[in-house]
Amino acid sequence: MNRSTPVTRTGTDRLRADPSLVPGSRIGLVTNYTGVTADLDTTVTALLAAGVPVTALFGPEHGLRGTTQAGESEPGDHDPDSGLPLFDTYRHSGAELDALVERSGVDTLLYDLQDIGSRFYTYIWTMFDLLTSAARTGMRFVVLDRPNPIGGLAVEGPLLEPQFASFVGRAPIPLRHGLTVGELARFLNTTAVAETAGRAAELEVVEVTGWDRAMFADATGLPWVMPSVNIPTLDSALVYPGTGLFEGTNLSEGRGTTRPFELIGAPYVDKRWAAELNARELPGVRFRDVSFAPTFHKHAGTTVRGVQLHVTDRATFTPVACALAMLHTLRTLYPEDFGWRVYEDGAERTGHQHPVDLLWGSDRLRHILDEGADPAALLKSSMVDSPRDWAGADVLLYP
Repeated sequence: MNRSTPVTRTGTDRLRADPSLVPGSRIGLVTNYTGVTADLDTTVTALLAAGVPVTALFGPEHGLRGTTQAGESEPGDHDPDSGLPLFDTYRHSGAELDALVERSGVDTLLYDLQDIGSRFYTYIWTMFDLLTSAARTGMRFVVLDRPNPIGGLAVEGPLLEPQFASFVGRAPIPLRHGLTVGELARFLNTTAVAETAGRAAELEVVEVTGWDRAMFADATGLPWVMPSVNIPTLDSALVYPGTGLFEGTNLSEGRGTTRPFELIGAPYVDKRWAAELNARELPGVRFRDVSFAPTFHKHAGTTVRGVQLHVTDRATFTPVACALAMLHTLRTLYPEDFGWRVYEDGAERTGHQHPVDLLWGSDRLRHILDEGADPAALLKSSMVDSPRDWAGADVLLYP
């Protein structure tokens, strides 16, 4: 295997080379299988070999090994490889999470998970919940930073409205936020964390070197490790800030196929949808008329028709605006068939009936589409040009 030197060096690789970057005698590592070095050792293995005193592990949604689907985590209270105690953070927050962290006996929380740059990707909210616990318990929190795989220049979508907070969005950030996890931690720590915990946490970021905001994941020289079971490719990550909204509809978002979030379809769709979308000439994307049969999740075992998104120009492609055009054409072409997913067990823990409201960050998208109007105006009213505009220049770590 040819392992050329990557352009970019992650916080994990920097800490492996210099363990003094993170002081502490009992370190709790928040990670999963996305926490890897440039040569694909796990962060757990690499840091232990370097002498970093990791004494406990904390796992997010999908579990430490990433074997479970959305909304699930893995069983077990020990990592079979390292022998370290393993604490499942998924669906724990507040005092319950504080007690879990204190029970672990660690003095420092070290975060290393690969984000994909979208508000409703849950790893960042695991970080937020643990950062808040660190603030409440007086514990140091260190982020081993990683690049934003879909770049750090573009921002899309509205800020979350606080009454729609959930585990797919705890705090007001855009749908496509444009930050690294280290930058996002800096922003959240002085805003939502300080507000929730009554004070900010003691936060440090081990910065990435060799990355700039115009770089996508495949320009870094780092290996691509799928960030979760339904984000298998960089193309999946690129479209996800937009097509993730289809989780709140009655269409399949491609779960149960090899191209989730790139394939979107339903039994009622016909060839008109792809033709209408291509006629709009949306920037940086073409739509292919496809049929597919999901093996699980919505429409499992049923042949559905829809589109596959093919990103032709990353620099001009706007995933959220693209998804709004897709939703608008669906509502126009299939008004009697298109519909919103509703929680089967009422409003669950959030107090809201429609998942799309939590994904969008308000109920405005759903209401505008139900009225037959074009939701593109929602973006015009909330548009910002860059991460600097919404997060502030003092948060940014990279040029």
